Amino acid sequence: MSSNILWIHCLDRAGLIYKITDVIYRHNLNIVNNAEFVERETDHFFMRTEFSGKFNKEEFLQDLSHSLPEDVSIKLSDKGKKDIIILVTKEHHCLGDLLLRHAFNELHATILCVIGNYPLLEELTAKFNIPFHCINHENKSRETHEEQLFELVGKYNAEFIVLAKYMRILSPGFVKHFSNRIINIHHSFLPAFIGANPYAQAYERGVKIIGATAHFVNNNLDEGPIISQSVIPINHSHSKIEMTQAGREVEKIVLANALSLVFNEQVFIYGNKTIIFD
Repeated sequence: MSSNILWIHCLDRAGLIYKITDVIYRHNLNIVNNAEFVERETDHFFMRTEFSGKFNKEEFLQDLSHSLPEDVSIKLSDKGKKDIIILVTKEHHCLGDLLLRHAFNELHATILCVIGNYPLLEELTAKFNIPFHCINHENKSRETHEEQLFELVGKYNAEFIVLAKYMRILSPGFVKHFSNRIINIHHSFLPAFIGANPYAQAYERGVKIIGATAHFVNNNLDEGPIISQSVIPINHSHSKIEMTQAGREVEKIVLANALSLVFNEQVFIYGNKTIIFD
């Protein structure tokens, strides 16, 4: 039996944990895991409760609503496998890592298909018996290309879209339709480099740290709620090729970690930040 996840947030006040767990007890449900957090600057309460047992969802939610303050936000989810679509361009490292994890049942998700704006990664995808679609953007307006992408994505009815080094900017309308359901990975340098060839720029500046950030996509480029980050040290002995490879390795790890957190229902999005529960 798949566990259910109860997500609750509201202004902090006395007795919240008691009231929530009392409802769970009265519905003869068993708490498997529980975690709470209070953001002291805003005095806001967050709680994630994993529970098991058979229950009437409508009656359970109604009971919670009657037992808790009016400002409470309540959501139920489950820990079942997620259906996902992966978007790619030309780089293979993140896609290859996800395909391999999927093949060995380590992704906690089902990859419904891979969509690229170039056909370069079709052969790699085919090795794992997963459908690949190419929606080439060349000689098309941005609007036409995205309309075709939107239509294809809609046919699969995926829960999440993963941008595995997908190098096209999505429009606000597209992002809004899949709010908090698009996950992106990108490099993180100190200092930051924008535009093409970031690793070449980093090499010229002699950076000492290479990192990666995985985040939900919103309408501000690369500024959505952060899920996972990591850095690795480098030094003057690294060539541009070695630096690029090091960056790709950390990108793979960070993206995989972020997806694990999201697919296992450990991420609470609030405003433009995330709260990660163990």
